[in-house]
Amino acid sequence: MPPYSPQMNPIEDEWLHLKRDELSSGVFEDKYLVAMALIAGIEARAVRCGYSR
Repeated sequence: MPPYSPQMNPIEDEWLHLKRDELSSGVFEDKYLVAMALIAGIEARAVRCGYSR
């Protein structure tokens, strides 16, 4: 197995959807705004997909 296999890591699929669906139209001025957008995107995706904490 290669040292890095994104297809074997389930978080890669979630990250793909976050980048493509939740963050694609965002322009961020600093790291704080990126972090807040990530949190909001994760929460929105959790609600939409029925994930629980």
